[in-house]
Amino acid sequence: MVAIEVPKLKILGSIVRIVPLSGESTGTAESMPIDDTIRLPMNTLNATIKYHFLRQQVLRPSRHLPDALIIGVKKSGTRALLEFIRLHPDVRAAGCEVHFFDRHYNKGLPWYRHHMPPTIEGQITMEKTPSYFITRDAPRRVYNMNPATKLLVVVRDPVTRAISDYTQAKSKKSNMKRFEELAFTNGSAGGVVDTNWGPVKIGVYAKYLERWLKSFPLSQLLFISGERLIADPAVEIARVQDFLGLKRVVDEKHFYFNSTKGFPCLLKSEERSGPHCLGKTKGRNHPHIHETAINRLRKFYRPFNQKFYQLSRINFGWP
Repeated sequence: MVAIEVPKLKILGSIVRIVPLSGESTGTAESMPIDDTIRLPMNTLNATIKYHFLRQQVLRPSRHLPDALIIGVKKSGTRALLEFIRLHPDVRAAGCEVHFFDRHYNKGLPWYRHHMPPTIEGQITMEKTPSYFITRDAPRRVYNMNPATKLLVVVRDPVTRAISDYTQAKSKKSNMKRFEELAFTNGSAGGVVDTNWGPVKIGVYAKYLERWLKSFPLSQLLFISGERLIADPAVEIARVQDFLGLKRVVDEKHFYFNSTKGFPCLLKSEERSGPHCLGKTKGRNHPHIHETAINRLRKFYRPFNQKFYQLSRINFGWP
């Protein structure tokens, strides 16, 4: 038998060379240092190489239930937050809103897991569905999945949010009534605020946050300012990375401001290597709303905002 050259392998952090025990070796004790050589019988050599191969399969991607959820709020910047945090190499997120905890809960957790992206060890799985924040059963359902789930909530001035919500709906329905006709019971700013109208109702953040705090401690929720996410995305994303236990990788160099859209854009993303904005609907111009209507809504929201500040322990400074 002659010595058989085999490739060096990295085992337990050391580079070693595998040589057979059977047969004669062409080297001598002096010419073959023993501190970096492992001698194995020939019938064990193939098994060792096979084990090394199987050991590498630990890094094979697999699907997991989410570690963190962006639960809301609609039209506050949830899509921007998702795209910004997905720039981090240790974050993988479902590309679309899965709506498991509000619409598809009866399909079970295996169905939900199937809709998550494959991840490797050390990566965080995320999902975004803004309607979770206002869904009555969502807090309990998320807790039953994993009581350690981290929750991210993007909020903005509820008056601006309501107008943005209306603007999106109107873009899909050209004959939609004017904002004032829908926001007030008598169809004008002089009437009572219609709290049954979705765009108005969603902005009462304190009502929904109280439900979540019955299932989760405040320490597991991070509140992101939708206004600051636009004005200084790097600062808000730094907070998100800290909250998720991630190294601060996403910073100023990943963003640029599009003055035409009035919105931050990405120099690169998970899908694209070049500069691009989030989409034609981001930074959409809002219709003119009568100042009287805006002032009436601000007065309506003010006590609810104060309660939300108390619950979240953050004063967002909305008018």
